[in-house]
Amino acid sequence: MADGSGNPARRASDRGRYGRLNRERVLAAALDLVDQEGLSALSMRRLGAELGVEAMALYRYAASKEALLDGLVEALYLELEERLTAQQAHGDETTGAPGWRTGLHRVARATYDVCFDHPRAVPLLSTRMLAVPLARRPPAVLRDHERVLVLLREAGFDDDRVAVVFRAFTAWLLGYVSVELRPMVDNPDESDPAFRLGLHRMPPQELPALRDIAPALADRGGPEGLAAGLDALLDRFVDTA
Repeated sequence: MADGSGNPARRASDRGRYGRLNRERVLAAALDLVDQEGLSALSMRRLGAELGVEAMALYRYAASKEALLDGLVEALYLELEERLTAQQAHGDETTGAPGWRTGLHRVARATYDVCFDHPRAVPLLSTRMLAVPLARRPPAVLRDHERVLVLLREAGFDDDRVAVVFRAFTAWLLGYVSVELRPMVDNPDESDPAFRLGLHRMPPQELPALRDIAPALADRGGPEGLAAGLDALLDRFVDTA
């Protein structure tokens, strides 16, 4: 029931089993739930149960399920910022590459690491960006956009080229991570590689190339593949600048 202010959550206590709630605690619990059980397990009721409060109390920190999902995206990008700050505190390795290129590699690698720590939340990095206009994205997301754009300007690109390279960088990074995280193993208990991958389920006459290359596809490219692809991408734009 709503109170006089029209806020249905005002009467629900936000003191749970971990003490009084705040936005950071709510988002951390939501991310932990998704890490453990996947996005389908996330609901206000289930999150409230995890925190020891009524679901209505959570609406003070996320006005809707969509807002909670946006909060998870925010939590991922805040973790990205923490990683980048920690890297700066430890100093940069000397690579001989221009500072802007080193910076982009640093952003890409930190994003990769965050995604692999929270693989079940990664789909939100695409789906919520399809639903939320630029200006309404969480501040941590906008700061990440700004960080990459500044690095591209440091490379000497004009604004039109900056926009092109920004799109390409974002597409490569999120695309690479998405491909890396795709499940490949059909039966983890099988020791035979072919049965482990489930190749017997693929018609050899229709899918000969896929059957041949599936074992190689099952091996992740890792951070090295990410870095190599990013360099190839950036070289293409630098050579045509």
